[in-house]
Amino acid sequence: MLAMILLEAASFAAFAKVGASLGAGLAAIGAGLGIGKIGGSAMEAIARQPESSNDIRANMIVIAALVEGVALFAIIVCLLAIFL
Repeated sequence: MLAMILLEAASFAAFAKVGASLGAGLAAIGAGLGIGKIGGSAMEAIARQPESSNDIRANMIVIAALVEGVALFAIIVCLLAIFL
């Protein structure tokens, strides 16, 4: 009986690690897509309004940093789920 409980707990831990690994991968992919979209949109905006390129560039960097921070937070949470 105890062996069955331990085996079930081990399999649930394995599923949790697989889920956390997939979550970390999805967070990294999502951040890459988001930052790429931010950069593409900023380049289009600069092409349309070249005189406001400094403002657009500054806003792009701030928003990209926020997206990267959220993605890093998600990856850290997933890694904690894997190792703890």
